Amino acid sequence: MKRTLSYGTKLIEYQLSFADRKTLGITVTPERKVVVVAPIGAAKSRINGIVMKRAQWILRQLDYFLAFYPKQQPKKYISGESHLLLGRQYLLKCLPGNPEHVKLTARQIIVTSRTKRRAKELMHSWYAAKAKERLTDLVNEWIERLSSIQKKPTSILVRTMTKRWGSCTAKGKIILNSELIKAPRGCIDYVIVHELCHLIHHNHTIKFFELQEELFPHWQKWKIRLEHLLA
Repeated sequence: MKRTLSYGTKLIEYQLSFADRKTLGITVTPERKVVVVAPIGAAKSRINGIVMKRAQWILRQLDYFLAFYPKQQPKKYISGESHLLLGRQYLLKCLPGNPEHVKLTARQIIVTSRTKRRAKELMHSWYAAKAKERLTDLVNEWIERLSSIQKKPTSILVRTMTKRWGSCTAKGKIILNSELIKAPRGCIDYVIVHELCHLIHHNHTIKFFELQEELFPHWQKWKIRLEHLLA
């Protein structure tokens, strides 16, 4: 069941369930959902009281995961529109013609296509190819740089993700959002290092953040940049 409580000017919505346990557990998921598991028979007032005591921590966690929650910016894929690649703005120029292709210049992304609809499809394919090549290369660069990390990912995948910038599975598979190819290099590095740290510490423990700080001291700066990407 879902419950909501007020903390100052903020609203905290959480999913409540009950289990055969003695203590109440609170989890904030990477999808920015608050999950509360309470002992069977626990009173509503007691549950809300404990959630209120942890409210500041909950809000910090929700804010933290915002950096891994891409914002959606609809595009029309018409000439004169601005598009990002590695943090730089490029003007889109659409031309009718065949064969169809996408060309990158110093200031423009030029798409030649038979129809306006095809321009969008070509751009998506072009971005996906760029992302797979560049992001995979950057992960491998970081693996070489971070020789102190004994564990290596079992595989590296780049794909479309609607609610995450990246993830690391329990089996060591690193998955990166193809939309990262639009972000500045520092933002990409932040996500990569974050996921590599999960090879050692799967949860966001103090040791996890200590390792991230050691490996990428300026991570907070790039986290903030990433939070505002495509806003």
